[in-house]
Amino acid sequence: MGGVAVLATQAGHKVSGSDQNVYPPMSTQLEQQGIRLIQGYEPAQLQQQAGQPQPDQVVVGNAMSRGKPVVEYLLNRNIPYTSGPQWLYENVLKDRWVLAVAGTHGKTTTASMLAWILEYAGLNPGFLIGGIPANFGLSARLGDSPFFVVEADEYDTAFFDKRSKFVHYRARTVILNNLEFDHADIFEDLNAIKKQFHHLIRTVPGEGLIISNADETNLDDVLQQGCWTPTEKFSEMQPNGWSTRLLDQAGQSFEVMLDGVSQGVVSWSMIGAHNRSNALAAIAAARHAGVPADVATAALAEFKGVKRRQEVIAKINGITVYDDFAHHPTAIEETLQGLRQRVAGQRIIAILEPRSNTMRMGVHKAKLAASLSEADAVFLFQPADMDWALDEVISELGNKARLFNAVDDMINELMAMMTSDDHIMIMSNGGFEGLHQRLIKAMEA
Repeated sequence: MGGVAVLATQAGHKVSGSDQNVYPPMSTQLEQQGIRLIQGYEPAQLQQQAGQPQPDQVVVGNAMSRGKPVVEYLLNRNIPYTSGPQWLYENVLKDRWVLAVAGTHGKTTTASMLAWILEYAGLNPGFLIGGIPANFGLSARLGDSPFFVVEADEYDTAFFDKRSKFVHYRARTVILNNLEFDHADIFEDLNAIKKQFHHLIRTVPGEGLIISNADETNLDDVLQQGCWTPTEKFSEMQPNGWSTRLLDQAGQSFEVMLDGVSQGVVSWSMIGAHNRSNALAAIAAARHAGVPADVATAALAEFKGVKRRQEVIAKINGITVYDDFAHHPTAIEETLQGLRQRVAGQRIIAILEPRSNTMRMGVHKAKLAASLSEADAVFLFQPADMDWALDEVISELGNKARLFNAVDDMINELMAMMTSDDHIMIMSNGGFEGLHQRLIKAMEA
């Protein structure tokens, strides 16, 4: 929604918005764009006040539900409203070549890679991404070319539109990164998510392209439900289609192959097999838009990553602190495996806040301990309002795990145990009560 607000501002509209507990980097971006941010959801924000007219249109995010006073006021006063995805299609996407990146994991990073490849090739794409790519410093821009890259989320659209967001976008090029059960607050089971992905496939034109992860059987199930569009496959594990050939032990230099033929070499600072897989998908999608694969591989050598995705936020006395958005066991495991591949035997301390709705419901609790196995020490934060206790995860991890109810206690324990060459991986899809900056301040002191 922050990205949609930026696009509306760039299109010349006067934009304000409301949210709760907004934190960087999105809060910083909104401020820099001159977008007025209102804390909370009071009906007064929709009323004409000194210096502020009643809005001509309200774009409603999917965090809003019936019963909230601001929603009831909106409906009772008959103020024009729409959803973020619908506004995006009608005002930005309908005349563009849309390249959509879908999947349970990796959407933000892959979309950022794809947008950067198109930019590097001189195509000046528009984009809307759920994070802030370091190469751009913004999560969204209109661009002035036919091409628009969008992170295509399967989450529902709004309280009045329960379809997945991505069916609105009418994409010509679609990346299907992976598919697992997530968003247990809105989907009953994995088949319900597969159905939404099938609806996405139904919107892709026959002259378009679907780029699908060959290692994901759940995606094969979706495609078998019906597909009317050419498909290319990518894989880190199979030689057919798009694949990789490692050129160093850490996997940070690799050859990109298409049906066994070299297309170029990527040498970059990113870590992990999941990011190499993301790169294959982005290269394939860019090629569909006319960018040769060797240009794409050259572009990725200059890819700077995404804020809050394995982002190095501090290096102090030989200790490296990372910020990562991982909140699903698969993403947690891939993040830690990628870091282990880079740092070898140096100590990794994993810090996790289980914040997503699915994690708080306990859906992933059986997989959580195994996903943290690469870490040498694990600090788990127990939110007061979570539906289940983390004690059983602690028990499964054994002596290397510690449980905390307060961020201050976590910081004090970290300060007592950290030594030079440690790698501190903080994983949360929220603000984590300011842990990141509070820890850095303590380390600097």
